[in-house]
Amino acid sequence: MRREEIAAFIKSERLIAIVRTKEQEKVADIIESLVQGGIKIIEITSNTPGFLNEISNAKRKYSKSDILIGAGTVINAEIAKDAIESGAQFLVTPNTNTEVLSVANKYDIPIAMGAITPTEICTAIAHGADIVKLFPAGNLGIEYFKSVKSPLDNVCFFAVGGIDFSNVEEWIAAGISGFGLGSALTKAKESKEEGVKKNAERFVKIKNESQWIN
Repeated sequence: MRREEIAAFIKSERLIAIVRTKEQEKVADIIESLVQGGIKIIEITSNTPGFLNEISNAKRKYSKSDILIGAGTVINAEIAKDAIESGAQFLVTPNTNTEVLSVANKYDIPIAMGAITPTEICTAIAHGADIVKLFPAGNLGIEYFKSVKSPLDNVCFFAVGGIDFSNVEEWIAAGISGFGLGSALTKAKESKEEGVKKNAERFVKIKNESQWIN
């Protein structure tokens, strides 16, 4: 898939699952549970042990499916380059870094770039970001999102941080284009794999049944 096709697919799916764990051996099982729950866009964060190997393994495992595997917490150009060379199909950052955008542009890889202020958002878009990751969205709040969305209504915003079952529908009603979800999916009271799958299924159901503005 080309960059434009990958970016369009991420935007149409509206949901990026964030895999972050301190135990590398759990990564493959978490991803499989997410996939079984219906999620197709998955990022593995750079602060997960062995994340480059796990990107390569997951990319290979799901190469014949429509599952996309990307890298998250890409805070600098070195991580971006290593992740892409390991097979990452998209990048996600928590920060606004034009050097990371340059790497993504060089390799023709889509990127969801973290930004908070209008200046950061416009910088990200001007340098080629496909999606703006509003982070930490929960701390900023829906009213803040509405304020920045009003003059920047052509930007595709994904809310990340502090989003869960209690507020996801409010964000959709406010005009958000999508989400990045971590612990809301991967933390489960019951058996880990089954709980992650059920969380994924619940979010996918909400996503599919909601009336999206953007």
